[in-house]
Amino acid sequence: MGATSRRVAALVMPAPLRRTALVLPAALVVAALGLAACSNGNVTTLSTPPTTDAALTLTLQRSPVGPIVATGTGATLYDFAPDTPTHSACQGDPCIVQWPPLVVTGPVTLGRGLHAGLVGTLKRPDGSTQVTYGGHPLYTYDVDVTAGMVTGQGVDSDGGLWYVIGADGKQITTPFSVQNPDQNPNT
Repeated sequence: MGATSRRVAALVMPAPLRRTALVLPAALVVAALGLAACSNGNVTTLSTPPTTDAALTLTLQRSPVGPIVATGTGATLYDFAPDTPTHSACQGDPCIVQWPPLVVTGPVTLGRGLHAGLVGTLKRPDGSTQVTYGGHPLYTYDVDVTAGMVTGQGVDSDGGLWYVIGADGKQITTPFSVQNPDQNPNT
């Protein structure tokens, strides 16, 4: 056996070892990338409520029961029945994860049909400022993933019922939903 044959023979590994030799480095790279992604200093924890842009616009969107309050980007806004004008009853996980409070750090702009006298704020326990309308602290719903969706109306969750708010600042308790806003005849 010549020198070349010995080198080739030394480099040939049994099939199970070749697979391990290929899979193990790939798995280590994936794990390293995952750890690097988790070490980002801008990690949001579930105990911190999501925030909005510094400037916020409230608008009205059409629904089967008439105009309802929404953000300028089309996110439907909800009221939690156990809330009061000065206190949000939706505190901590999982409530603020499923029903993120509408918080603001700057001015609130109103679209046509909304009344400035009905807009207010309250301080949350974490120090953030939550927007209210008609005395109702406002929330979005994490299941409403498309602008104009309304899937939280009348939902009984986290110790109370959730309702949309009309332009007059009152809860609308009529049951309805908008699953596909493109097929909503009122939009």
